Amino acid sequence: MESQAIILIGLIIFVFIILLKNIRVVPQRSAYIIERLGKYSTTLEAGFHVLVPFMDRISYKHTLKEQAIDVPSQICITRDNISVEVDGILYLQVVDPVKASYGINNYVFASMQLAQTTMRSVIGKLELDKTFEERETINSSIVEAVDKASEPWGVKVTRYEVKNIIPPQSIKDAMEKQMRAEREKRALIAESEGDKQAKINRAEGDKQELIARSEGEKQKRINEAEGKAQEIEKVANATAKGIREIASAINSQGGMNAVNLRIAEQYINEFGRLAKTNNSMIIPTNLSDLAGIVATVTKVIKNES
Repeated sequence: MESQAIILIGLIIFVFIILLKNIRVVPQRSAYIIERLGKYSTTLEAGFHVLVPFMDRISYKHTLKEQAIDVPSQICITRDNISVEVDGILYLQVVDPVKASYGINNYVFASMQLAQTTMRSVIGKLELDKTFEERETINSSIVEAVDKASEPWGVKVTRYEVKNIIPPQSIKDAMEKQMRAEREKRALIAESEGDKQAKINRAEGDKQELIARSEGEKQKRINEAEGKAQEIEKVANATAKGIREIASAINSQGGMNAVNLRIAEQYINEFGRLAKTNNSMIIPTNLSDLAGIVATVTKVIKNES
């Protein structure tokens, strides 16, 4: 009885161990491929599963998450025969675990190789300068080629990104010189544009200054002309007024005698001044005129007395 009990206990433990080893818990976003007697049987999705002992086994385990695969760098020849080192990152996702298991031996390795060959083909169609500008074209071309080839593998390629495009050091030096020359060119152009604008501004300022100065000169001359006109007008008015006063004085009683007296005085004064300033004295040919003047003056004085 004791031996039978031991055998029974051992059998129970053995069955428990077998069941325990055939219990599988599949994580979320994962898929297990089950083969029964070496042939595909089913695909286990996330959750709790029990396998048939000695018949079922897990042949493949796949993650259904999007995977980022680093594509190693490689040397590519551009259209203008320049060697560049290019690498990138490939993003793919398993959409059919059965095809990913039986459609190809290693879909990751195959996708990387196809991405590299496609990259070499695309880079070979572009010149060096275009390789830096056409990153989107390179990415889309690689995604299209790899996605089309990986469809029988149950793999979906979502995107590809070029990480680095590294030209040779000699080409980098030449590009740096070119960029430096381009920057110097832009600096000279900007400086010349600034100088041009400064000259235009100075010319415009000089023009405005000349216009303002001419306007001021014009206004000054107008003011001077108006002042002279007013001065002439006032002098003329004063002269006319003086003439009218003289005429009135002459027409008054004794006015003519006063005029004659004034004329005689001026005549005598001028004649005396000529005698002082010159060594030779000029004597009028008709002294009767002088006598007449003196007589007139004497007569006027007497009449006034």
